[in-house]
Amino acid sequence: MSQGSVMSTHNSSPQGSSQIVSDEMVAIAKKQRVQDFFFHRITQSFSLLVLVALMGIIVSLFINAWPTFAKFGAHFLWYVEWDIINEEFGAAIAIVGTVTSAGIALLIAVPLAFGVAVFLTETCPVWLRRPLGTAIELLAAVPSIIYGMFGLFVFAPLFADYVQVPLKEILGGMPLVGSLFGGATNGMGILAAGVVLAFMVLPFVAAVMRDVFEITPPILRESAYGLGCTTWEVVRKVVLPYTQKGVIGGIMLGLGRALGETMAVTFVIGNANRMPTSLFSPGTSIPSVLANEFGEASGLHFNTLFALGFMLFVITFVVLAMAKVLILRAEKAKGN
Repeated sequence: MSQGSVMSTHNSSPQGSSQIVSDEMVAIAKKQRVQDFFFHRITQSFSLLVLVALMGIIVSLFINAWPTFAKFGAHFLWYVEWDIINEEFGAAIAIVGTVTSAGIALLIAVPLAFGVAVFLTETCPVWLRRPLGTAIELLAAVPSIIYGMFGLFVFAPLFADYVQVPLKEILGGMPLVGSLFGGATNGMGILAAGVVLAFMVLPFVAAVMRDVFEITPPILRESAYGLGCTTWEVVRKVVLPYTQKGVIGGIMLGLGRALGETMAVTFVIGNANRMPTSLFSPGTSIPSVLANEFGEASGLHFNTLFALGFMLFVITFVVLAMAKVLILRAEKAKGN
């Protein structure tokens, strides 16, 4: 073999190796592009599946509810009649009961959940944080039927003797607020349903608040304490502004649970199709009406129950939209 051939062989070897490496890199890049394509499409299909299911629920509710909407129109929203025999239906009583009981639940649960979250993240001893946090999370796992049975057989008698009777004696005769505490003191009614709902949504709201409070960077807390701030000032001026979105999200999660709760409310709200005149009055809610009457409904009555379900969805959507607007306004105010 000549010297020129040997030199040519040595010169071509590095180029051939570089070409092989380049081809391997191209193949790997191509494989990664294919994997990314399928990963993107699969995850996209999961998201679209949830959207399609949501749209299917909305459409099916509206189609089945249309005969009621066609007959009563917008009057259905504030009509208080509920006459199954004569097929005269209105959603006002159920809507008022749903919104009132959920509002009472939030008024009670949110301050308690905030206190629990602040204690767990700011002042609780280290040895107690895990067992106490686990206990709160276990409360969220209790089935609603258990809350309902507890509310009916344990809570209602105690509530009547130790809460309703004293409130009626003390506040029943006062002007303006006295009418809110009238009626029978049997442990049932709108207020009782709200209290039971409060204990149901408390673990959800508290768990979310605790988790978002824990993600506040320690350096922010330490800086505030270094400037001489108290624990309350640290929470109010550092933790809450930093975790505002998560706190509102936790409250909305609790509100959604309160609006849609069925069995626990059915046990203690009284299930009376009349407009409540006080906090002690028996009432009804959209979920309790559905639970009580769906098994025997037919004709326009059946369509009306679907209409109530559609209205519950609309109420929940409006509440979530308002929460989103509040978050956007708060972020805009921070930016200014």
